[in-house]
Amino acid sequence: MKIFQSFAFKVILRLIFILLNMVVLSLIFGDIRLFFNQIILSVILIIQIIEMVRYINYTNRELAKFLMAIKYDDFSISFQKSKLGRSFRDLHEAFDEVVDAIQDAKIEKEAQLQYLQQAVNRVDIGIISIENNDKIVLLNNAAKKLLDIGEIHSIQRLGELTPQFVREVEGLGDEGRKLIEIKVRGNTRTLSVDVKSMIMLDKQYRHTTFQDIQGEIEQKEIEAWHKLIRILTHEIMNSITPVSSLTDTMYSMLEKDGKQIPLEELDEETIGDLRFSLKTVQKRSDGMLTFVDDYRRLTKVGKPNIEPVRVKELLDEQVQLLKSELSKTGIELSAECQPIDLTIELDPHLIEQVLINMITNSKHALKGVKNGKIQLRAYSGDANIIEVEDNGAGIGEKELQEIFVPFFTTKKEGSGIGLSLSKQIMHLHGGNIKVESVLNQGTIFKLFFRL
Repeated sequence: MKIFQSFAFKVILRLIFILLNMVVLSLIFGDIRLFFNQIILSVILIIQIIEMVRYINYTNRELAKFLMAIKYDDFSISFQKSKLGRSFRDLHEAFDEVVDAIQDAKIEKEAQLQYLQQAVNRVDIGIISIENNDKIVLLNNAAKKLLDIGEIHSIQRLGELTPQFVREVEGLGDEGRKLIEIKVRGNTRTLSVDVKSMIMLDKQYRHTTFQDIQGEIEQKEIEAWHKLIRILTHEIMNSITPVSSLTDTMYSMLEKDGKQIPLEELDEETIGDLRFSLKTVQKRSDGMLTFVDDYRRLTKVGKPNIEPVRVKELLDEQVQLLKSELSKTGIELSAECQPIDLTIELDPHLIEQVLINMITNSKHALKGVKNGKIQLRAYSGDANIIEVEDNGAGIGEKELQEIFVPFFTTKKEGSGIGLSLSKQIMHLHGGNIKVESVLNQGTIFKLFFRL
């Protein structure tokens, strides 16, 4: 019974009827008596052929219907069970399964999009995504709050509402990051801005993320002030306490019962004690003057005179300058530069001061170390880098957190401004200084310069 419902059987049956019609038509063709019969058979033949073509094209029509439904996201369409045979029923079932799968995928995609939008809107970082430098395709709640704007869809409108922000961001180009300050309703906000670009589906997208770090900056400033005040207090108290104590002692030597002692009652021992006390007061006063002078130096670093400098020559000069002195204490000083013609834009006098500070620190770290070595090294990667490495005692984890704080020092004879001054000089160059150290294994100071 199933064979009579198959597509092939129905095609063959139609072909048989067409052939029978053609055979009969050929037998009576040209017989004038049967002229009307010929016309009738010809019309039937045409109808049969049209029906045959329509029947065979059924698959194409169903396929076109299926593809158009996908194109226009019409998932309400359904393919009825075919009466043209098992193969068509299988085809319709496959169509229905594909439509259901696409619908499920679309629902899942929408759910993922909703989840992503909820997640993006809940983060405290502002996010703006711009398509082809014109259309804003993503603007989260944090961005609206930080810039005090509503829902907008074009970069032109954003420029009208926050011209300073747009100007600063466009100044970064397709990639970059910087700190910017903008005013929002009279309040100054310090934003850390990061711009990244990508191309997807032949469209360019520029993603801008930013966050207000004013609170973090203020907190860091407070912490820095607390550290500085603690160290200043420590240094001042170390100098003032003995001065105050000795002054009180000298005053007690020169009076008795609230009255000044007569000159003839002063003996040699008392005068000697007074001279010793005065010398100590002078020494501590000189120490305070030196301390104040160091503070003045720290706050008056001049603007660097930037020029292209061949780094190998700079390092070789330091080796020639300090090698003889270091060799007396058994320390080997060497330098290498890759590439050999590496050139960096810097102020040679200020960077020489930084390198001398680094080498001096390494010298103290190598005290008592056999086969002490200080290696100056320069190379280029993501940035131009100059390293000062030693195999000395290293720096403890606690001290690593403090070494760049002004006046902090672990050396008795140290002023505590060398590293602070070095970091300030590097910041004036638009660079940075970092340190890596392991106790009893050595220390590496790295100076980072922009490419």
